[in-house]
Amino acid sequence: MTRVPDPADVTLAGELVRAAGRLALRMRHEGVETETKTSLTDVVTAADRAAEEIVVRRLASERPADGVLGEEGASSPGTSGRTWVIDPVDGTYNFVQGLSWWCSALALTDGEDLLLGAIYHPADDALYVGGPGLPSTRNGVPIEPIADRPLSESCLTTYLHPPFFGDAVGDAFTTVASRAATLRMLGSGSMDLTAVAQGRLHASCQHSVPPWDRLPGAALVLGAGGTAREVAAAGRTWAVAGAPTAVDEICAALTR
Repeated sequence: MTRVPDPADVTLAGELVRAAGRLALRMRHEGVETETKTSLTDVVTAADRAAEEIVVRRLASERPADGVLGEEGASSPGTSGRTWVIDPVDGTYNFVQGLSWWCSALALTDGEDLLLGAIYHPADDALYVGGPGLPSTRNGVPIEPIADRPLSESCLTTYLHPPFFGDAVGDAFTTVASRAATLRMLGSGSMDLTAVAQGRLHASCQHSVPPWDRLPGAALVLGAGGTAREVAAAGRTWAVAGAPTAVDEICAALTR
């Protein structure tokens, strides 16, 4: 049975990502130092950490029994069984380089159930909220249901680090990408999924996606009538979301 989230949680989620995104944008305008994590394109800034901190601090005050899991290190199991999964700046490389395709995002889970996702895109002042039991909206306006389509008629969004080209993971990726109508790598998984939820892109497929990159956007896609699945292939777990037929074909291609 699909669970409908508490309206108070929906409101709080929107306020949290809007506050985080606006803080990050202000800090970017003022100038932020960048640190490299695992690679040239895997970076973190003071804005990431500050934005996560304001979300965690408010949750500690207003939802003290809930757990938190943040990309920049926030981690608390809580006692309620619920967890707020936080990505303070998704698309940090874009953020640092002055590109607008980045956002603040979070999701709320209860055990294994995904309740809602919220994503704020500062460049457009756009707030997206949705979930399996919550029809997705953009700034409060309902998003049209996702139109089903095959992969051959779909724009696929994805991301693959160059080291994976030429191995089993790259082969699995090529198998999927070669079946799509066209391909985009835009650099923010959550932003990509806002576009999928709105029918601007049609399917997303990426391997080894952490929960803060996967759950907020998956919630929006589900709230717009799409499908979100995980499938194992080439020794990795792939996150797939979008138009139901395209998702089915991606999963079949990966596991063939």
